[in-house]
Amino acid sequence: MGRIVNTASTGKERNQLRRTVAELLRRLSQKDGIDDEVKDMVAMIVFSLQGIDEGIDASASAWEKRDYWMKAEGFRSEWRWVTQLEGSLRAMIEKDNWEHLPQIMVQLFPRFADIKVSKLTRDPELWQGAYDKLMEEIEV
Repeated sequence: MGRIVNTASTGKERNQLRRTVAELLRRLSQKDGIDDEVKDMVAMIVFSLQGIDEGIDASASAWEKRDYWMKAEGFRSEWRWVTQLEGSLRAMIEKDNWEHLPQIMVQLFPRFADIKVSKLTRDPELWQGAYDKLMEEIEV
């Protein structure tokens, strides 16, 4: 039996999730108000930030196993904003305070400014139903 190679690195997954958030932010900036699609897109951003956060922990843990404690802590510190903004979005959704969305988006935009979105590649099916899924998760 051959060796199993994991081709999906946490860095690659993080970059894909960052691209998803960048595209969603662009789409959201073109919306006029809060409709069901906006709620689904924001919920997908929450799930993407959650995935990014999990990847950060996995990368930092790998460095800790090699005794790179300072590098691991610096990496976690550099990405701490992910948890904070994910929490803000979750709280906004949970409390149905959609008037706070523009303020949170203003905080998100600079974090994804390095990603150039010249063509939208994410299919709307990706975020359809995400709001309902998040609400189920919140209610449990």
